[in-house]
Amino acid sequence: MGQVSKFRLFAAGSIVAFATAACAAGQSTTGPSAASPSTAGGGGTVQVKLQEWSVLPAADSAPAGSVTFTVTNTGPEDVHEFVVLKTDLDPGALPTDETGAVAEEGAGMEVIGEIEDVAVGATQELTVTLAAGKYVLLCNIYDETEKESHYKMGMRTPFTVTE
Repeated sequence: MGQVSKFRLFAAGSIVAFATAACAAGQSTTGPSAASPSTAGGGGTVQVKLQEWSVLPAADSAPAGSVTFTVTNTGPEDVHEFVVLKTDLDPGALPTDETGAVAEEGAGMEVIGEIEDVAVGATQELTVTLAAGKYVLLCNIYDETEKESHYKMGMRTPFTVTE
């Protein structure tokens, strides 16, 4: 075997070993995690599906810190939004206005962040810094044409941030 062939064989073996180690390092012995952790400061990434009529996070909690919500609207028909509210109030009993949309400036609530108008089939990200506590993830669109409050239709879910 020539000098160049030995080098190529060594290089190919090194690449395979490196790729195998990199893949193994990302594996969890406790099974797949819906909220993948970030490196420093807690937090992580949470996949969220919006659909008529629910908000479906892949995890119902995350550690405190920087959290990225990767939000996909699976439709099938309506545009949705994604709002992160910090509140101790029950997710189904938030104060609403006359249309049934959540009164985001209401007592006992703080809007932490939101993505407006996520089209059907689209995916957008929202990164926020979350302190430990209780939150509600919701869609707060009121459709004037159909006279529908997405919140009242059930597009809300509790979310917890841990220390």
